Amino acid sequence: MDLVVVLVISLSCLLLLSLWRQRSGRGKLPPGPMPLPIIGNILQIDPKNISKSLTNLSKVYGPVFTLYLGMRPTVVLHGYEAVKEALIDHGEVFSGRGSFPVPDRVSKGLGVILTTGSRWREMRRFSLMTLRNFGMGKRSIEDRIQEEARCLVEELRKTKFQEEIHYVIGRHRSPCMQDKSSMPYTEAVLHEIQRYIDLVPTSVPHAVNCDTKFRNYFIPKGTSIITSLTSVLHDSKEFPNPEKFDPGHFLDKSGKFKKSDYFMPFSTGKRVCAGEGLARMELFLFLTTILQNFHLKSVVDPKVLDTTPVATGFVSVPPAYQICFFPV
Repeated sequence: MDLVVVLVISLSCLLLLSLWRQRSGRGKLPPGPMPLPIIGNILQIDPKNISKSLTNLSKVYGPVFTLYLGMRPTVVLHGYEAVKEALIDHGEVFSGRGSFPVPDRVSKGLGVILTTGSRWREMRRFSLMTLRNFGMGKRSIEDRIQEEARCLVEELRKTKFQEEIHYVIGRHRSPCMQDKSSMPYTEAVLHEIQRYIDLVPTSVPHAVNCDTKFRNYFIPKGTSIITSLTSVLHDSKEFPNPEKFDPGHFLDKSGKFKKSDYFMPFSTGKRVCAGEGLARMELFLFLTTILQNFHLKSVVDPKVLDTTPVATGFVSVPPAYQICFFPV
């Protein structure tokens, strides 16, 4: 019986401590839903579609709000203006990295993605230098990607997309990065693919490096920051009918490619993906090489295909398809 009393008293103290810690910080942080003791707001987040949950909460609490994932507060930034203001205008302050207990234990605090502070700066400089130097020697990185693309074509062995490829590149040489500036529709398609699939809806959490005042809210040093990239990539003011795949989102009235500040599939600011340049090169060379050599056809009527990306927690991936490759 005494053991039961001790357990009840201990649990009560733990609950009171949890309530006190949450209430003591809520007045300074951005508004948000009332958290439950210990578990916080976890029950209000759909683990299968975190991005949708954040969108629904932003409709109630605005573009900057606080969630408790357990007993620790996390500030959520929703929409282009809030994300830009934090990651670009105040990039240094928001360049920290949130805590990841399991990955941190595995990586032992190393790696350009999860590190923070001076160690992150050193690793990022080293990573960027390595990527720039990766192509030095007898063959550049572009040559290597071209070779991989040709190998992929051999293993797999008309759209407007293909018409532009055949007009600019032809059929007797491999695509190269110099071609991209003459291929606005291809560039628009590649951008729209990345915008539409929204691969990493909430990016990797950031953290503030010092106590900071943001939009009249006080955010203590070390507070985790979640940025909703979905809210930027699917902003209807910038991209009409954002749930529809439309390369026209990146074309002006004369058919020329137009950049958009809302295009953030690799995040933005000081913690933007270090491999963004390499990834864009691979996407361009692989896709143009494939479509230079093949017509693609679905095994079923394209009208019945559901192209809606499947949200699986922190990652959003396209559904599985079967497709036929016909030599051009």
